[in-house]
Amino acid sequence: MTIGLTGVTGHVGRRVRELLSESGPPLVLLARTPGKVVAGPQDDVRRCDFADPEGAVRALSGVDTLLMVSASEAADRLDQHRAFVRAAATAGVQHVVYTSFQGAAADCTFTLGRDHWATEQAIRDAGLRFTFLRDSFYADFVPLMAQDGVIRGPAGDGRVALVAREDVAAVAAAVLVDPDAHADTAYDLTGPEALTLGEAAALVSEVTGRATRFLDETVAEAYASRASYGAPDWQVDAWVSTYTAIAAGEVAAVSDAVPTISGRPATSLRALLEQSVRGDASPA
Repeated sequence: MTIGLTGVTGHVGRRVRELLSESGPPLVLLARTPGKVVAGPQDDVRRCDFADPEGAVRALSGVDTLLMVSASEAADRLDQHRAFVRAAATAGVQHVVYTSFQGAAADCTFTLGRDHWATEQAIRDAGLRFTFLRDSFYADFVPLMAQDGVIRGPAGDGRVALVAREDVAAVAAAVLVDPDAHADTAYDLTGPEALTLGEAAALVSEVTGRATRFLDETVAEAYASRASYGAPDWQVDAWVSTYTAIAAGEVAAVSDAVPTISGRPATSLRALLEQSVRGDASPA
């Protein structure tokens, strides 16, 4: 079995490569800029761009199982995903492991979650075996959400089962080495608890020493406070709907998929922050 990995210059894809290198299956590393890839001595590095279907067919030649890390946020990301899925089917890929989103649905509140749902449908329609890793919002990004010590957004008292990127990578690596055991299955990947953003901000303050608080905006206030960034409408909609999805309770469910599949406990936000303060490279 030959495993292909996209996203290898990003955190999740790179970490999956590191984990799989420990177990030794053949790896094809797929990247738009191969020169940026940190590769092992046995890795086959190939140029691959979601937006170049013909090139993707060539790059995916011989790949049996594929980790498809969702592309960078863009107005045409769904079009890129659909083109890449068609390329995978044409190239003879048998099984796609796709990083989706918790609660992905045609009408979910988080606007980008709708794109993830549509990508899932494209994979199904292509006749490919699949495993959908429906990640909650990343716990790693919580400290970055605070501007001047304030996390702003219309999340109310809603809860979010934040997941660590390290845990997503661990699950993906486990699925890729035994894809048949996870065929045609979707897993919600979450942390061990669901927190309000007020609780998350309090943890950031306590663990890092950086005073952080949550300010519950109205939807109108959220759009106004982000207007100065000059971002396109679709991007601002995505930012705001991150918070309204939390308020709607669509990312509150806690799953046991991380410990069940990876064989280790899911990482809490507190543990992740403590690792960051200590400078740890991976969870304890």
